[in-house]
Amino acid sequence: MLEKLNLEDKTIVITGGGTGLGKEMCLAMARAGANLVIAARRLEPIEEVSKLVRGLGRRSLAISTDATDTSDIKTLFDIVLAEFGKVDVLINNAGIVREDSAKPIWEITDESWKIGIDVNLSTAFYCSRGISKHMADNGGGKIVHVASGFGFRGGRDNYMYAAGKGGIVNLTRAMATSLGRYGITTNCIVPGFIPTEVTDPNSDRSQQRGRFIPIGRVGQPSEMGPLAVYLASEASDYMNGEFFAIDGGGLAGGIAPTLHAPEIPLEI
Repeated sequence: MLEKLNLEDKTIVITGGGTGLGKEMCLAMARAGANLVIAARRLEPIEEVSKLVRGLGRRSLAISTDATDTSDIKTLFDIVLAEFGKVDVLINNAGIVREDSAKPIWEITDESWKIGIDVNLSTAFYCSRGISKHMADNGGGKIVHVASGFGFRGGRDNYMYAAGKGGIVNLTRAMATSLGRYGITTNCIVPGFIPTEVTDPNSDRSQQRGRFIPIGRVGQPSEMGPLAVYLASEASDYMNGEFFAIDGGGLAGGIAPTLHAPEIPLEI
């Protein structure tokens, strides 16, 4: 059974792989045997992760890429195919929580909306479009999107992120039903609240949020790794158009993620 989780000789491209959840997914897949191409706008973080991957005995490239720019996407895959000859798995992990602070809808500018939707949704479409024909010609492949619990629920003054991640949810379904006949599966990871460098895992606010999660704690970035390995491996070959929530039960229960709280504590 464990042989099905082996990623030996797989070439995996991941966006947003320099920090947080992306970094942990990279390291887990490298430990499982994969070669990694890590793409993000900031070069220094992805170079550091790429170095760690090579330290595990795998091949790795760090390529500075603005995934909202289709010319950058073409350059990315041109380099990858020239260096590795194939792409077995694409993980669309690029995203931002929000372009700026929460505010009423009437204060959101056109630019803020476009940035939020471009980063959280368009990047996944552009990257998938850029490599799916290669995968089809090569007999198949795997595409994994990263959404959020906010893709399935609303959030107060949370527009670009919730709308973008909601778009990822239906993009997953559209791609699964469209690309499956070419041997390409499309699935989606749905993280809950997992503090990273950006959200400060040690802050009191981060830790207090764990009280509202059914399992009683917030997530750890390292917990994303095994799920990424599974979805990149042969073990998930019959999974297509599926959503894998990793949120401690946050979508099953709890009220805090909407930023609403009852005036009187509920007793259930």
